[in-house]
Amino acid sequence: RQRWRADGRALRKLPVHVGLVVTEEEPSYADMASLVVWCMAVGISYVSVYDHNGIFKRNNSRLMDEILKQQQELLGLDCSKYTSEFANHDKNGQVLNCQSTLKVLSPEDGKADIVKAAQNFCQLVAQQQRTHSDLDVNMLDNLLSSTNGFPDPDLVLKFGPVDSTLGFLPWHIRLTEIISLPSHLNVSYEDFFSALHHYATCEQRWGK
Repeated sequence: RQRWRADGRALRKLPVHVGLVVTEEEPSYADMASLVVWCMAVGISYVSVYDHNGIFKRNNSRLMDEILKQQQELLGLDCSKYTSEFANHDKNGQVLNCQSTLKVLSPEDGKADIVKAAQNFCQLVAQQQRTHSDLDVNMLDNLLSSTNGFPDPDLVLKFGPVDSTLGFLPWHIRLTEIISLPSHLNVSYEDFFSALHHYATCEQRWGK
């Protein structure tokens, strides 16, 4: 436990929001829970979990139970320092945990959310509450419900052989560092921390 906290402090930069994207067909609740708890332990504030079939979101309570179980097992007595507060299990599957905020997402929170945001904006224009010239990046960010209150992901860890994020928050990952790992099955803490270390040492040129 001390190692995890020290590892987080030792990194030159720590992502504020990490997306955990599974492209494999058979997601593992236990392995995903380990990844989430490791994120909490090193001090990452926001975590998004995504699979392209929406399995984690449909079985949100099962994933949350596994996270709480591993939180107790992996953090032990330190759990008292990581207060667990559950938000209502609404359609976004959001839960507050260990001073980190977790959202469980599915494809409907990606492109479909952008379409819904565009429709809502058009309604505002039709009702003369907005004009077409009001639409900008910040306006669209505010209209997107799936990531309300979340910063854009700094880092996405993509698991599996598919060379795609398969619809994970397409609007929000314009500047996101994406690191691919072979599988989330039996993933080790060393694999996880190696990816964080790679992110901490990479130079983000912001398109320059």
